[in-house]
Amino acid sequence: MTDLVPIYLATFGPWLLATVTFLSCLAMPVPSSLMMIAAGAFVASGDLTLAQAALSSFGGAVLGDQIGFALGRRASGRLNRMARRGHRADLVATAAAKLRRSGGVAVFFSRWLFSPLGPWVNIAAGASGFAHRSFTLAGIAGEAVWVGLYVTVGFVFGANLQAAADLAGSMLGLLAAGAVAAVLGTWLWRSAHRGH
Repeated sequence: MTDLVPIYLATFGPWLLATVTFLSCLAMPVPSSLMMIAAGAFVASGDLTLAQAALSSFGGAVLGDQIGFALGRRASGRLNRMARRGHRADLVATAAAKLRRSGGVAVFFSRWLFSPLGPWVNIAAGASGFAHRSFTLAGIAGEAVWVGLYVTVGFVFGANLQAAADLAGSMLGLLAAGAVAAVLGTWLWRSAHRGH
């Protein structure tokens, strides 16, 4: 797949970037991160401008987020009815309440640090009644980090696309592990202080 990305990107350019990031935000299995890394390499070689690579990737991602949110909003009545009838009604209600309370953070980090969760967070945010404005602002900030990170990695390490993809994956894995450790550490610290 790595060998085909530059060929497709050279042929279809910004339109392909926008389409791939759009589809990835709707849980379609497309190589969006790899495509943005390749776009960064094309920027470094002068075959794409930074504006083309960044704006098309960013625009597709933001549009995909908005469609996912709208789908969740539209399905909220059905999901709520299913939750009331099922044995997991309390779990669904708790998840919705937490998303409403601290959802901006979840939306932000699910754009880039925990990106496989992004499409599902979009739908859950819409279905839970999360404020559209807060969702949009957190989503835009997160997508800016995602696009900026991957296009920059491609720009810096563009001569070796596979190494750039591996580096980006390792960086995100390290950041995700750090975030999980910080959350667990905070939880343990608070739990220990509550016991006193």
